[in-house]
Amino acid sequence: MATIDTPVKTSASGSGGTPARVSRTRRGRPGSRLWVKIVVALLLVVEIYPMIWMFLTSLKSNDDYLNNSTWSLPTTWEWSNYTEAWTTGHIGLYVQNSLLAVVPALALMLLLGTAAGFALQIMVWKGRSLTLLVFLAGMMVPPQMILLPLFTVYFQTGLSGTLWPLILTYTGTGLPLTVFMMATYYRTVPRELFEAATIDGAGILRAFWTISVPLVRNALLTVGLVQFFFIWNDLLIALTFTNNQDLRTIQVGLLNFTGDFGATQYGPLFAAICINVFGTLLIYLFLNQKVMKGLTSGAVKG
Repeated sequence: MATIDTPVKTSASGSGGTPARVSRTRRGRPGSRLWVKIVVALLLVVEIYPMIWMFLTSLKSNDDYLNNSTWSLPTTWEWSNYTEAWTTGHIGLYVQNSLLAVVPALALMLLLGTAAGFALQIMVWKGRSLTLLVFLAGMMVPPQMILLPLFTVYFQTGLSGTLWPLILTYTGTGLPLTVFMMATYYRTVPRELFEAATIDGAGILRAFWTISVPLVRNALLTVGLVQFFFIWNDLLIALTFTNNQDLRTIQVGLLNFTGDFGATQYGPLFAAICINVFGTLLIYLFLNQKVMKGLTSGAVKG
């Protein structure tokens, strides 16, 4: 007992060299804090400065961009570049097509993925472990391998020339990851809640909609936002299945943006890029806290 009580008294009285060294270690050295601040400042510059440069470039005229330095400020602030990009560059149409393809695919993906995760983790049935492995195997299939067979199927079924190939392909390629993530989140949900619901007479559908879905709403938001950025930034699938200018998504539209002007118009081009980048950035900043809650809710089993 004496060996345990002695360091306690010493630390409480503040005498001796060991507590002072411990307190200095906890506080940290001023030099180390300075280096941390410098590194954080450098990271902020690396992240923020390209966006500032892109925004300033979107306000330049074509002559200003070609004749002056790339890093110079605009001589005249061409706010009309955004109007030209939205109307003449058809960015408004491309954004509409992206929403029409992304929103239904995301809704189907979350609905099917949440139901599959509930069935694989909450319900007890034979073969659920093997079924989960099959879903995980779908994550290992590169999308490039399935584009040609899917293109043939869509052409033969008459779906080409519509947005349905994008919706179905996005849903199928994103479903394995969604099922895996939702099954992981369902592991943190206490089983006693569903046992109590069963005793009260609730069926499977009622337990799924009224109990499980509200409990994993932060996880749904997190998975949905991750999948949204994957689908929104897709170029390969959209470029393969959009054979009509009226069906181009935002990424395909930016790829072929200069063709609408006959020559490269850098001001409207950068304005269109800013519309795409800052629009998705605002969505993330608005839902940032919800995403953090969703990430931490699946980290600890409670």
